Order: sequence, then C-alpha cells, then structure tokens
Amino acid sequence: MRNLLNFLLRYSAWMVAAIYVVISVLLLVSENAYQRHAWLTSANGVSAWVYGGVSKVTSYFNLKANNEDLMTRNALLEDEIVQLKQQLRDIKLQMYGDSMKVTPAFDGYSYVMANVINNSVSRPKNYLTLDRGSADGIAPGMGIVDQNGIVGVVSVVGRHSARAISLLNPDFRLSCKVKGTDFFGSLVWEGGDPAIAVLEELPRHVRLHRGDTIVTTGYSSVFPEGIIVGTIVGDHGANNNFVAIDIRLTTDFNRVGMVRVIRDANKAERDSIEQDIEKTE
Repeated sequence: MRNLLNFLLRYSAWMVAAIYVVISVLLLVSENAYQRHAWLTSANGVSAWVYGGVSKVTSYFNLKANNEDLMTRNALLEDEIVQLKQQLRDIKLQMYGDSMKVTPAFDGYSYVMANVINNSVSRPKNYLTLDRGSADGIAPGMGIVDQNGIVGVVSVVGRHSARAISLLNPDFRLSCKVKGTDFFGSLVWEGGDPAIAVLEELPRHVRLHRGDTIVTTGYSSVFPEGIIVGTIVGDHGANNNFVAIDIRLTTDFNRVGMVRVIRDANKAERDSIEQDIEKTE
C-alpha cells in the first residue's frame, strides 16, 4: 500500500495532466462537428487496419482447414462424376446395345482423404507415409492421387497409418496411354529428376508430339482409366520394336500434402478372376 501511495504522489502531476487532456479531447469532439468527424474517420481507419491484420492472420491459420474442405468437396464431386458416367454408360447400352463403343465402367470407386506426413523425393527408392490406416478403410494395393495426378500405391497398412510406394520409385510401374488413343506402355521413374519419368514399350509407328497428355489405362484395379499422369517432353530412346519417351509428371512431389486413396469395391472380385486366368494359362 505504501508503495502504491508513493507512486501516486510521485506521478500525480502527470496523472492529473493526462486526465485533463482526455477531458479536453472528449469536450472538443463532442462539441465540434468537424473534430468529431475527423476523430471518427481516424478511429475507423485504425480499426479497419487492425481488423484487416487480424483477418489476414486468421486466414493464414485457416488455410489448412480450408484446403482440406476444398479437397473433400473435390472428392465428392469426382464421386458424382463417376456415378454420372456410369448412368450415361447404362443409358447408352440400353439405347444402342453392342452397336456402339461406350466408355468403361467407373462404378465402385470411392475415396478416402489422407494427409502425407512423411515423404521422400531424392532417394533411389522413395516412399510416403499417410495418416490413415485400416481403421479408415485403407488396404494394401490401393492407388493414391492428389489434385494434380498419380502419387503412388499403398504397400503396408497399420491401424492408423499407412506406407506407400511413391511413383518416384523404380519398383513401381504404371500402365499408361496417350490420351485419345489405344497406344499404351509402362511408366517408370529411373531416378534423378523427380519431375520426369519414362513411358516405355510404345510401338515405333505411334506418332507422338510434345505436349501430348498421358493418362492411366485402367488395366488394373488400382487406378481407373483416364487419370492424368503427365505430358510428353521428349524422346528417351528406341530399339527395334519400341520407343520410350520422357514424361513431365503433373504431380509436384515436393509439395504433396493432402491426397485421396482410391477404393475399388470390385477389386477383390477382379483380382480373383485374373488369378484364376493366370492359373489356367
């Protein structure tokens, strides 16, 4: 208490002066229209600056949540597109039967959203770790994509996490084709540049151009047909029967964050049939 009284006595003159200044300002603003307008304008300007700064900070910290929401909505839209394609296919089959070519069925596919919590791009064989596992419906062999293209394939699954083979891994080969054609080959990453892979085993007579789009063939139960993989950037080599071309991948593996794991409801049946066929051959 004594220290408080000493403080008040020591700075009493300044406190009285401050009180007089505040009273003077209030009287000036309340009794004069111009000063009141100037005060309100300045106060609004300061408030707007403060609120703007707070809004920017809040928006920054909300970026992850907003991105997750956007990716979820995108996945839902893709599910709707898959269903609409299937309905259109069924209608064409009913109208024209076998007299016309229709696109393959895309029904049975759904998505599980996941975050990449560990990723490598510079090793000879690269892998990813996801924050989703068997408890979320993830299983080995499921394909992984992001908003740009192919990411990899799930290899090992725990209850709440999963490990995946990245596309940037020579052990991972992907069946791809030139968009709009039936010419297909096998895509593989040979190391080095994480943005470049090689599409091998293309027939020599195929006419290819820089910028042509490469997409999945849908020949396996891992990825449906038509998912973009990359674009042609140049020749890689040739032999007597086949050519290889360099592909610039559309997926930026240095920035992979949120991904979608593809679930195929018909995968088990399809794998079983293919295994039976292999046994009879």
